[in-house]
Amino acid sequence: MKKIGIAGIGGIGSNVAVQLLRCGITELTFGDFDVVEESNFNRQFYFREQTGKDKVEALAENLLKICPTGIFNYERIKFSKDNIQGYFKDCHIIIEGFDNNLYKKMLVEELLPLGKTIISASGIAGPFCKNVKIRKITDNFYVVGDFVNDIKDHKIFGYKVMVTSSLMTEIALRESGYFER
Repeated sequence: MKKIGIAGIGGIGSNVAVQLLRCGITELTFGDFDVVEESNFNRQFYFREQTGKDKVEALAENLLKICPTGIFNYERIKFSKDNIQGYFKDCHIIIEGFDNNLYKKMLVEELLPLGKTIISASGIAGPFCKNVKIRKITDNFYVVGDFVNDIKDHKIFGYKVMVTSSLMTEIALRESGYFER
């Protein structure tokens, strides 16, 4: 089974993590530098009592409630060109969960040439899911979303984030060999 890493554990990353875990993927590596905020609750896998807590610690707590034997490697980290390759060196598949286009670009530029499979999101805002689709950019680079509705311009709806993260989870499971078991 190929190892899966998650860069950024907001709406996309936290939901992919819980979906992978519920499918039986009990070892994950994830990182983020942010804390849980009240504005996160409409789309992220966190709870009110976790407000102000580091997202990585809060997500690990939540995942351990589902699977007490899970192995979760995590760190509060602000990813950069200097640290992202080392952080995900043991991961074959990386879920990109950033809400900043510069971080998305950096992740792809740093990890794609290493042969990592990258699963990214683009266009997760707005209310409509009918145009959410998967684009296979290269053999090891996928982008999921509607490719139009940016979070800077449109409200974010939890159900659209869930549709997008579910498709990303499906790709990760397929690429990891999960369906071949």
